[in-house]
Amino acid sequence: MVIAIIGESCAGKSTLAEKLKEAFGGEIYTGRDYLRLAKNEGTARELFQKKLETAVDGGTVLYVISEKEHLSLLPGKAVRILVTADLSKIKERFAQRMHGNLPAPVAAMLTQRHGCFDGIGHDIHVISEETKIADVCDQIRRLR
Repeated sequence: MVIAIIGESCAGKSTLAEKLKEAFGGEIYTGRDYLRLAKNEGTARELFQKKLETAVDGGTVLYVISEKEHLSLLPGKAVRILVTADLSKIKERFAQRMHGNLPAPVAAMLTQRHGCFDGIGHDIHVISEETKIADVCDQIRRLR
């Protein structure tokens, strides 16, 4: 099974991925982690896509995506989970990552990118801190 966890930075994707790994097992890949599969980027992409295709029918791969370009790597049968959060929550979390300081250019970038995944196709919508993990797991099991 391939579970794609899609959303903006600091929306809660990695936290969800860890919880889903506890429930379903498997490996977590984030963004361009697939580059560790080969020295050449093209080869690494190919190997990763094959890994995802294989996982559709056996095994579990959780792929955390925060860049639209990575959506094209997903096989058709992947479970797509869109994770969203309020802009204020995203800024608060990002500031925590930056030791309490959110520079104005970073805040502006977050504002500009907010909602960039709105309108993409997804199977499950998780609203950060509002959706219970048990509900997400139940929805994934029904989609299998």
